[in-house]
Amino acid sequence: MAGVTDYTFRRLIKRRGGVGLVVSEFISVEGLTRNNPKSKRQMRFDEDERPFAVQIFGGRPERMAMGAEMAEEVGADILDVNCGCPAPKVVKNGGGSGLLREPQLLETILKEIKKSISIPLTLKLRIGYSDSSINVVEIAKMAEQCGVEHIQVHGRTREQGYKGLADWDWIRRVKESVRVPVSGNGDITTLEYGLRKWRESGVDGILIGRGAMQNPWIFRQFADLIAGSEPYQPDIAEKKAVLLEFFAMCREEMPELIALGKMKQLAGQFTKGLVGGAQFRQTLYHSQSADEILDNIQTYFETLGRRATFGDGVVEADADADLTFETCEAPAAIGATQRV
Repeated sequence: MAGVTDYTFRRLIKRRGGVGLVVSEFISVEGLTRNNPKSKRQMRFDEDERPFAVQIFGGRPERMAMGAEMAEEVGADILDVNCGCPAPKVVKNGGGSGLLREPQLLETILKEIKKSISIPLTLKLRIGYSDSSINVVEIAKMAEQCGVEHIQVHGRTREQGYKGLADWDWIRRVKESVRVPVSGNGDITTLEYGLRKWRESGVDGILIGRGAMQNPWIFRQFADLIAGSEPYQPDIAEKKAVLLEFFAMCREEMPELIALGKMKQLAGQFTKGLVGGAQFRQTLYHSQSADEILDNIQTYFETLGRRATFGDGVVEADADADLTFETCEAPAAIGATQRV
């Protein structure tokens, strides 16, 4: 997810266990091939993150090929092409899900990339640009012919954005139409839903994006279920520790103001459903310093711990609005391995 699955967040999730394939934020090849410092930073990764995929986007074949070469040069294990982002600024420049309207251009891009790299090439796409132009099966077949080795399908159209529910029936149709592995993506925030959709669609894997913000242990929990074990359940102390760990990592990697924003962003998803979570988020959003955030976390989890101790529970239905941010959902799993 753009602005979410950066170097810091990926390492946080990887440390929780169960993650199989880690993916970068999607990176503009226009910035990358013009030596934009931010684009180059987005390709940074640790050896502990392997296998690691760099995901790129753009609408110019020669730039996409150059960007793919650069990803291989920095050591990426996989090159992933984003054909799913619905953001207007991406689509209007011919990238993301805008390529679904131009299959011939996408075909040229995939062929040029394939000629330029030796690492595996994968593709992330939506089911179509709109309800009246769903073409995911045709695109998937074309991609397979171009040498794409894995296809990830998000079960919404570009026009849907993130509204409504992902249509896993179309994901199933793609799986039935190609020989390469196919993974499904969309709305997987719980183990029950993820396993059900995995089985119903027959896909080779599931991809988790925003669900990892709500539950950093979701990958480990899926791995436990696959192994026939009870899913791991973190206690309150561990949940607090993860928030503090993330904040400390952010402060090491970036200016404090940006670190504050990152912390508020994660907390907005992480505390969904916890007792008092809505009030805690509002308090955190208005925090102006690192010390204030740390004090608010300490107070909140002390209160949460007392409630759990006296049997009041720590989970509640919570439908309040959270911190919003522009995002393109990132892939998260291949086969029995999870992906961020």
